[in-house]
Amino acid sequence: MRIVLLAATMAGLIGSTASAETVAISAARMLDVVTGKMVASPMVIVTDGRIVAAGPTSSVSVPAGARRLDLSSLTLLPGLIDMHVHLTSDPTIGGYRVLDYTPAFWTVIGVANAKSTLQAGFTTVRNVGSSNYDDVGLKQAIEAGYVAGPRIVPATYAMGATGGHCDTTEYPPNINVDTPAVANGVEAIRATVRKLRKYGAEVIKFCGTGGVFSKTDSVGGQQYTQEEMNVLVSEAHMLGMRVAVHAHGTAGINTALRAGTDTIEHASLADDESFALAKKNGSWFSMDIYDDDYILAQGTKNGVFQESLDKEKAIGRAQRETFRRAVKSGVKMVFGTDAGVYPHGTNALQFATMVEWGMTPLQAIQAATLNAGEALGRSKDVGAIAAGRYGDMIAVAGDPLTDVKLLQHVAVVIKGGVVEKDAR
Repeated sequence: MRIVLLAATMAGLIGSTASAETVAISAARMLDVVTGKMVASPMVIVTDGRIVAAGPTSSVSVPAGARRLDLSSLTLLPGLIDMHVHLTSDPTIGGYRVLDYTPAFWTVIGVANAKSTLQAGFTTVRNVGSSNYDDVGLKQAIEAGYVAGPRIVPATYAMGATGGHCDTTEYPPNINVDTPAVANGVEAIRATVRKLRKYGAEVIKFCGTGGVFSKTDSVGGQQYTQEEMNVLVSEAHMLGMRVAVHAHGTAGINTALRAGTDTIEHASLADDESFALAKKNGSWFSMDIYDDDYILAQGTKNGVFQESLDKEKAIGRAQRETFRRAVKSGVKMVFGTDAGVYPHGTNALQFATMVEWGMTPLQAIQAATLNAGEALGRSKDVGAIAAGRYGDMIAVAGDPLTDVKLLQHVAVVIKGGVVEKDAR
């Protein structure tokens, strides 16, 4: 008990010392993701973890006593945001191999994954599905200063119908497993949304269609009715939460959009009606278009079910084609990787794939900064280097608007004005 109390006291002291300090950060240039312009010789002032001023050095006064952080050879960008991660998953442990591990194992690897994600420059993530409320516990540990990691927006369990993608479909009927977020019918769905909110969910994630890594369903088949989706979304919105839907198939995507779902995860077989509904409703697409490369290259070695590999072969290319059409049509896009399906800490690999399939480098970066902050409903906190927002920044060598792959090699990570990584 004494050790625990001492650790808690030290964590509190460290946090208060770091947040009370004023830091003046200078760099060679800074990307203003709002205007899309580079600012030469910027200065950013962070006090109590939040930005109080940012702009050209000539226009920003440095307070007396401020600690200086000179990144004079680097380009400064907002901390990156991944809207679709599973921090308590490991892609190298697939199929029935998960049965080799105790439930607590997944919490522990979440600590390592959180650190590698932060070190890669992702200072905020939305964790859209974990067992045992692990993402809430991980968030609490990070905020208390016990472990390093990004800011987490937790979904806790992902909701779904019996036998669907968010149910456990790997076992015969004589083996029963706990499924706290499997809900069928409007009243059960309403109660489950309330329960997840009670235990720490800040966003609701549900499965509107089948998926790749569920063994027995079709990848695109719809799994909730319009009435069920309507109740789920309205209940979450009433409680102040946004809603993300796992949806590959066209019918499920469009049903979810009619229900008012805020973000469509995967969106593999979205059609022109999907694009029109998304634009009408102000919904966002979060499309994990890098995954296909990793799953098909490493899936067999990782123990992924053959059924899942077959579904990935059928859906991967189609998803990328849909991404290109969605970008051209003007659908609002955010950056979501499904990290956990491929290795944490390599999230930035997706930027180049997004550019290859139709985005400009600026659009890809905005998807992971400005757009993501807005889609989270937290644009006052994250998504840009601007007064009032958290002092979350990264720095890279060179110009990422010319070569977006530079984001795979982040030199400096700053979270709340505190340097979390300095690899210069």
